Amino acid sequence: MGDAAGHDTSDAASETTHTADVRSATSLPTNDGTAATSGPIVVLITIDGFPARALQDPRLPMPTLRMLEANGAHAEAMQPINPTVTWPNHTALITGVNASGHHVMANGLITAPSDGSALEVKPWVPKDELVHARTLYDALAEKGMSTGQVDWVAIYGANHIRWSFAERPDVESPIARDLVAQGLVTQNDIATFGSNDSPAWRDQIWTDAAIDILTRHTPNLLLFHLLQTDTLQHEYGALSPAAYAAFAAADASIARLIDAARAAGLLDRITFIIASDHGFASYTHTIRPNVALVQQGLLRMQGGSFKGKVWFLPEGGEASLFIRDKAMRAALVPKLKAYFERVPGIAHVYTNEESQQFGIPSLKATDQASDVYLVAKPGYAFIDGTDAPMMRDIAPARGAHGYLNTNADMEALFIASGAHIRRGVDLGAITNLRVAPTIAKILDVSLPDAKQAPLTEALK
Repeated sequence: MGDAAGHDTSDAASETTHTADVRSATSLPTNDGTAATSGPIVVLITIDGFPARALQDPRLPMPTLRMLEANGAHAEAMQPINPTVTWPNHTALITGVNASGHHVMANGLITAPSDGSALEVKPWVPKDELVHARTLYDALAEKGMSTGQVDWVAIYGANHIRWSFAERPDVESPIARDLVAQGLVTQNDIATFGSNDSPAWRDQIWTDAAIDILTRHTPNLLLFHLLQTDTLQHEYGALSPAAYAAFAAADASIARLIDAARAAGLLDRITFIIASDHGFASYTHTIRPNVALVQQGLLRMQGGSFKGKVWFLPEGGEASLFIRDKAMRAALVPKLKAYFERVPGIAHVYTNEESQQFGIPSLKATDQASDVYLVAKPGYAFIDGTDAPMMRDIAPARGAHGYLNTNADMEALFIASGAHIRRGVDLGAITNLRVAPTIAKILDVSLPDAKQAPLTEALK
């Protein structure tokens, strides 16, 4: 992977990671004949929940990431879209539009059960039901180019993904069969994936899958999502010792992928883009907004559970209110806005019209849009539950995202390095809506709905 000065950045990766797990490099799969044998390749890797500020700590052991940063381009901070949640921001990274355009507002499709019980978020729904925007992989398919994905989100059943190893992998998929044939997993490992295993093991297998897709099938675009960095920060807090261990493991995964690409002779064609979907913040106070709906008689006990036409969907730094009976909206929205503006720990309460100003979709456009949007103060987070009291303190601290994207703790990571990237470019502050246009420019495809400019100052 060369840079503008002619340096081989892959050597630096090798020097810093020679003691890392090299199991995929020692059993490197061979090209199966379907690979894209010429032209640019982009590998977009997301480190879930990695805060931009983490890389400022010199004690953070991420030598591969620092090598890529030194030999490529980076942003001091990348602003995510609202809500600062995983699926909406992963979708923004590959469409170049915010939630008002792609309509992904949670980690799945928000649905209201017909019996009035609590809202559900369904992740395993077809991409076409969830994502209402043109993606990079749609644009590539139109030109006969291919895409692979590993643990990407909002992508289930997508027609234009050629090689896939999903969050819930299919034991009969070509990539699963590849991994079994290489002795990296068993069929039972795939069949029970995500059931009784650890986040670290899953990231390891996802890395094996990414190596297989890149080196054996070689798509024009590879989407690769590392998840345990998010899982451990939720459990133990932002930038906690557990988080640092997860960051170091993610760095080792990236090093393995680079080493495999080098062994396969692909580095002179690849641009690596390393990004995160959002940052993270710690909290020690929780708010259960649905308790207030119980107290106001909007949720009532029926058949052993609460039911009603009004429910909050809490997501850490934000909580979205959905009123399923449109006739109730005119009276209820101002009433609830006034109530929650007086609740300690809540920074802002927005109506749907107000929240459209920062990228939340209109109620007229989609049923995924919220009637009222609450934002928590620092140190507070919204959680599920209908048991009083509404406000509780917790110890030790836990981690959350979902706060407004103007919160510095939500700033995300962006590094680009490789065949098409200039060396030593500091991009300053950017938004993640510029990532998809940049990839589109490298791969020479069109995303007409993406209105922000590509990062041309970083490109050769």
